[in-house]
Amino acid sequence: MNTLHLVLNAVTVIFIAATMFAAGLRATVPALRGVFADVPLLLLALTANMMVIPLLGWGIGSLLGLPSASFTALILIASSPGGPFGAKLATVQQGDLVTGAAMQVLLASIGSLTFAPTAGAVLTAADIGTKVSLDVGALVRTVALLQLVPFVIGLLLRRYAEPTAQSWHPTAAALSNITFLIVLAGMLLGSWHDVVDLFGSLALLAGFLLAAFAFALGTLLATGPMTRRTTMGGVASVRNAGPALAAIGLAFADQPTVLGALAAILLSGLAASLLISTLLSRSRGAPKTPQEHTDRATTQ
Repeated sequence: MNTLHLVLNAVTVIFIAATMFAAGLRATVPALRGVFADVPLLLLALTANMMVIPLLGWGIGSLLGLPSASFTALILIASSPGGPFGAKLATVQQGDLVTGAAMQVLLASIGSLTFAPTAGAVLTAADIGTKVSLDVGALVRTVALLQLVPFVIGLLLRRYAEPTAQSWHPTAAALSNITFLIVLAGMLLGSWHDVVDLFGSLALLAGFLLAAFAFALGTLLATGPMTRRTTMGGVASVRNAGPALAAIGLAFADQPTVLGALAAILLSGLAASLLISTLLSRSRGAPKTPQEHTDRATTQ
């Protein structure tokens, strides 16, 4: 089992770095500048993702009376914004691709620094009955290194060597997707007893509810046309697994119960987000071409 954890940790590092590198290769300075320039959208998104959703996770966990392992996993997920699949949900729902990608990167970058203090504060205030100790400094250093550095490298490549960035992006995105599936499978394999025990429990419901309510909050706390607002809902509903996995490795010594709960909550949350995005896509009619998406986004 120790070997499995070592392999899982190594693949997790690759997943986080590849995801942020791919995001950097896709991002542009004008798009990021446009997000920063839209102050109301920026403030609302930061409020929803950095403050309201972590508190929502606390409320759902307390309301359902989750055991400490599931509660801890739920708070770690709720405190970690900017999941890489958030931007992809914009494609699924035929939303605002430019804003979705730019905001996902922004939230992931800021979230890499706010995750540890937020999760530590909520877990301490919740008083779940077990002593929780998060090494905030170690988490900040680890997550910032794994996310910010690859993203900046990708962004610089996109700015100064765009043909190289365009040719590398499919490989980086594929590596991100493959390693995410491996990490998820590894969590399920390494903690399958704990995952099986969660079937029929409230942990799966908690993950589903967190994603669904986060989608609604992200949509409500946004500005612009409905396509942009629901895109922000999708970005808010998919949380970033990287910092949560780093926290479990650093602060919880890869505890199988927490890993199993994390995998279950991620799966149920992703199911909720995909369901909502698919329903939105059907309500918006036939899929648009990438050029039509770009033209629409630039006019919003």
